[in-house]
Amino acid sequence: MSKLLKEFKEFALRGNVVDMAVGVVIGAAFGKVVTAVIDIFLTPILEALPKMENGGTGFAGSLISFVAVLVEFLLTALVLFVIIKAMNKAKNLTKKPEKPAEPTTKKCKYCLSEIDIKATRCPHCTSELK
Repeated sequence: MSKLLKEFKEFALRGNVVDMAVGVVIGAAFGKVVTAVIDIFLTPILEALPKMENGGTGFAGSLISFVAVLVEFLLTALVLFVIIKAMNKAKNLTKKPEKPAEPTTKKCKYCLSEIDIKATRCPHCTSELK
């Protein structure tokens, strides 16, 4: 049983799972903010537009709801895109540059063939290397 708990703890505290959980919570909270902005600002503007003839409030109301949901989706996607892009850029800034790999070969200065870095004699032209 303790092995199962240990594995679950490793899984739950893995960086990706925690990042995803934070993202879901922030996304839900941001969704509420966007919904409030739509309800307060966009919906009154759309409702102030002239109504369709013959009391077409059903279609107009549905159209207003659709436009509000569409704008909410686009705003949410845009802001999340900007946040993720900024996080990726910040993550790349904190990375230490990797050291270039040590060369394992060198070129013979006489025949220009590639040889092992520790070689003292070229296996191709048999020239002595310094």
